[in-house]
Amino acid sequence: MSEEEKKKLEAQLWKIANELRGKMDADEFRDYILGFIFYKYLSEKQYLYANELLQGEAVTDYAQVTQLEDIAAIEQESLEKLGYFLPPQELFSAITKKGNIKIEDGEEAASNFILDDLERILTNIENSTMGTESEDDFNALFEDIDLASTKLGRTPDARNNLIAKVLAHLDAIDFELGKGTADVLGDAYEYLIAQFASGAGKKAGEFYTPQQVSKILAKLVTLDKQQIRSAYDPTCGSGSLLLRISREADVAEYYGQELNRTTYNLARMNMILHDVHFSRFDIRQEDTLEEPQHLDQRFEAIVANPPFSAKWKGKDNPLNETDDRFSQYGALAPSSKADFAFVQHMIHQLAENGTAAIVMPHGALFRGGAEGTIRQYIIRDLNYLDAVIGLPANLFYGTGIPACILVLKKCRVHSENIFFIDASAEFEKIGNQNALTDAHVAKIISTYAARQNVEKYAHAANMAEIAENDFNLNIPRYVDTFVEEAEIDLAAVTAELKALETDMAKTDATIRGFCGELGIASPF
Repeated sequence: MSEEEKKKLEAQLWKIANELRGKMDADEFRDYILGFIFYKYLSEKQYLYANELLQGEAVTDYAQVTQLEDIAAIEQESLEKLGYFLPPQELFSAITKKGNIKIEDGEEAASNFILDDLERILTNIENSTMGTESEDDFNALFEDIDLASTKLGRTPDARNNLIAKVLAHLDAIDFELGKGTADVLGDAYEYLIAQFASGAGKKAGEFYTPQQVSKILAKLVTLDKQQIRSAYDPTCGSGSLLLRISREADVAEYYGQELNRTTYNLARMNMILHDVHFSRFDIRQEDTLEEPQHLDQRFEAIVANPPFSAKWKGKDNPLNETDDRFSQYGALAPSSKADFAFVQHMIHQLAENGTAAIVMPHGALFRGGAEGTIRQYIIRDLNYLDAVIGLPANLFYGTGIPACILVLKKCRVHSENIFFIDASAEFEKIGNQNALTDAHVAKIISTYAARQNVEKYAHAANMAEIAENDFNLNIPRYVDTFVEEAEIDLAAVTAELKALETDMAKTDATIRGFCGELGIASPF
């Protein structure tokens, strides 16, 4: 699929999304449209795989299969290969056909009521996985699609007509999965997630990391690597950060945890829709700091954009004092700011040969108290902090504050210094947001890789310099971006003032002459 065709697909999907936009908030209609796209994807995937199994049989079109023994055989194979099963009568095209709405003629009324059937189908997809290896990945996956919500319409018929119309629009789009374009559809899905985040403020934007920031994190954790054994995001949101790593290296397994139930569902959909087999990802829903789900594992690549300065239980939970993740640092992160609690968690999960790239608010670089104690321990005692990268303000949806990236490694090559990059002044303005271009990303990564001082942009600070600053990592302490004003030539300024006085005297004399000719008093 060409770039032009990809853009067309994105535009088509966004147009369909807006069929629902007038009915509800962005974060609400997001769940419906992304859920329906995912259902269509599963349906087309099932259809194509079943047709492969039917080659050489009397009936080779899965949609036309009626023999129960054939369907049972396809179900068994599908559960092993795909992780789920859809019988012919529950395919996306079948339910859309039953709705029988004529979108090309501008008709709004569906001929049949399909909401009950649709709800049953979505439940059946989840139930088909029960007792199989994929059960956890599909459990309650469609729970956020409430077909009885009055936000879809005040009456059942109104809701039915709207959903039938949206399904019909989606059915008219060929995802072309048979041509190996899963990545293209995945990109379109990511595009929609980004659109929802940019248009809905903090509530819908909190789960999304801007694409260019994701690219930086992915490149940092895969530098000089072609393969990654395991990638992990403890605050994975929609899963976009994890999936971005696969653009830079082959990833064997993905792991993630997400607190928000709706976003957790979205992350699992996102993984499957990007053609990541259910056996290769493990996304779980729970509070990472209080109920970590992968604590016995270590990961080669860790990326994260934790919620800035979130609250956590800290000292209010006595177990945190003895938790291996936090106990050695001499202090617990304050309950009002969990930033360093997340950093400590990720250090605990990081493999000896791994790299972690973590987005943090700038305050984490210089705040004192318990955070200062933890920061000092990471730098002086563990020597895990490899780099600090300052980003422009107003990059992230829902907050305008500037952020930075901490790069951590347990086995550092450059253990004698910490590398600072100040990229805060280089960005492109797009509407109300600032954005990074590919050139900005490339400059950050190439500078980090070279690890050479760049005037007013990058500096390798040795440990003595860090200690002299009392382990304060505020970037301007290490990268001097001050631009001196041009020297003022006092003699030239004096000569210019004298010339102005002469000109003013001449002008005053001219005015006095005019006043004399007019017979009026001169103002001078």
